Amino acid sequence: MRQILGYLLGFAVFIAGIPALMWRVAGMPSLSEIPPARLFAGGLIALGGLALSVWSIVYMKRVGEGNPFDAMGHEVAPRTKHLMTDGPYRFSRNPMLSGTYLYYSGVCIALWSWWALAVFALVALLMMLQVRSEEKRLEADFGEEYLAYKQRTGRFFTFRR
Repeated sequence: MRQILGYLLGFAVFIAGIPALMWRVAGMPSLSEIPPARLFAGGLIALGGLALSVWSIVYMKRVGEGNPFDAMGHEVAPRTKHLMTDGPYRFSRNPMLSGTYLYYSGVCIALWSWWALAVFALVALLMMLQVRSEEKRLEADFGEEYLAYKQRTGRFFTFRR
């Protein structure tokens, strides 16, 4: 039950709530007010970001045997049991967050608003605090294995040859 609540809370906050806030501060434009090219480009980037985030969540559930929702060191749902270094985690230590950032970037492109960008920047800052807290926990949970993974994989994206 906690896992389902964790996923629902994550959806409500990150997939619906923050973009709704971005739309609100941007003046609540209707779809018809957004130029089609910007709507298409923003939508494409947003969908790509959502796809990366969903892939990461599914991978975390199947391979890591846990849930992504850990808020500033407080376990909201069962944590992962295994360190994930393959799948989307071979490109980024935080592919779910990378996908979320892409999603918000797409929303910002569609809305074309400094206020929406300010909301994104604030959320990104808060999420960086979460990432730092999570990295400490992963070091404690997985030790040398995590430190080696951290050396070879970027926080948000790794460019490999």
